[in-house]
Amino acid sequence: MNGLKSPAKLLDARSVLDQLDAASMAFAGGDHPTALEIWGPLAHAGVARAQAYVGVCFAEGWGVEPDLELAVRWLTLAADAGDPEGQRNLAALYFRGEGVKEDFRRAAKLYRSAAEAGDGPAQDMLSWMLLEGEVIVHDYADARKWATAAAEQGIASSMTRLGMLYHNALGVERDAKLSVYWWRRGAERGDADGQAMLGAAYYLGAGVERDPRQALAWLLRAEAGRSQLAARFLSATRAVLNAAEVADAEARAAVPLPEPSP
Repeated sequence: MNGLKSPAKLLDARSVLDQLDAASMAFAGGDHPTALEIWGPLAHAGVARAQAYVGVCFAEGWGVEPDLELAVRWLTLAADAGDPEGQRNLAALYFRGEGVKEDFRRAAKLYRSAAEAGDGPAQDMLSWMLLEGEVIVHDYADARKWATAAAEQGIASSMTRLGMLYHNALGVERDAKLSVYWWRRGAERGDADGQAMLGAAYYLGAGVERDPRQALAWLLRAEAGRSQLAARFLSATRAVLNAAEVADAEARAAVPLPEPSP
């Protein structure tokens, strides 16, 4: 980031939003150094979103040598300024104990702040933490609330989680059809666990008409996506199909998923 124009000149040249957009386009195109050249002066000038992006780049080594100390410094500045992406990415470091001492309470607090600001991935993670109850207290109603918020933003893992909540009657009445509805939405968006559970539902005829061929197709997708939930149903599903039916299911599983409906 050396040899750049001063922050004042850069900020006068075009709006902060235009610069952030330009940096995001460069980053999306794989040109991380150019993105950093734009974000760096903005971060030094106090733009919280740029500070968040610079922090992530130092954390991940995108366009710069990895430096967790600098990552924490920049992400803390962004988080303290209320930037939800800064809060979420700083939370991840506290959760994993990278660059800072592991602190699940601090992570949960940061995830909640980002979730309340509308950050979908933070809503998804907070929902998972509330459901698992390993690092913060179980709260199924709150887990469902945040999973629903994340699902509304298209986050597939939260869709699958909602299916699990209805399947296991966690804070709600058991509802096999609602479980299938949410698993299907997650599965169609590529969530491997959602694909596994949808396949299991088709195999068992739970909440949906029994269809072993459809079951095997979804289970194979789930296996390819490394879902550990698929293995227990794969052999049983194959056993009820003949060779032609298995081949048909395998062919279906190999077809790329279409764009999901909203």
